[in-house]
Amino acid sequence: MWSDSIYRYLVPVGMLLLSGCSGDGGTGPLSIKWDRDSCERCRMVLSDRYHAAQIRYFPPDKQRSVVARFDDIGCAVLWLADKPWQQDPRTRIWVTDHDTGVWIDATRATYVRGHHTPMDYGLGAQEETTPGGLNFTQAQKYIRLVDQRHQAHTAHLLERLKEQQQRREVDNVQDANTGVKQP
Repeated sequence: MWSDSIYRYLVPVGMLLLSGCSGDGGTGPLSIKWDRDSCERCRMVLSDRYHAAQIRYFPPDKQRSVVARFDDIGCAVLWLADKPWQQDPRTRIWVTDHDTGVWIDATRATYVRGHHTPMDYGLGAQEETTPGGLNFTQAQKYIRLVDQRHQAHTAHLLERLKEQQQRREVDNVQDANTGVKQP
């Protein structure tokens, strides 16, 4: 008798607890653990509350949605570009308003250039339209152009680092042959 009543209450509670472990079943953006959560693309810690982004998507092998967090709308756009769920109508993107930090629909936001953002894409989002502001499609194109510049700059830096390393190796060989360190 006593064990029947325990099972009657414990089984539903246990099932409720287990269902909470199966993933996020929500529809909106999740809360961010600032200075602890990291960007899905660049792995930088999310600390800028006015330029963060989130994408809720449905992976083909999952029953429920998954939310990816980003430190900059640029990271979100570039990460999503090669994903199979990019064109899925259930995929949602949010970005924080650059003035208030409130989550807004990234596809309906207006993007303003000239902001100091974590990955230097330079776009701040807001709900209100403004002269010179970019819509989401224009912002995506702008992000890709900025990324091309970043890649070109990175390639140039890597080439300079290789040249410096080669000079050091030559200097080390000369030092070993002469026994005198080069100035």
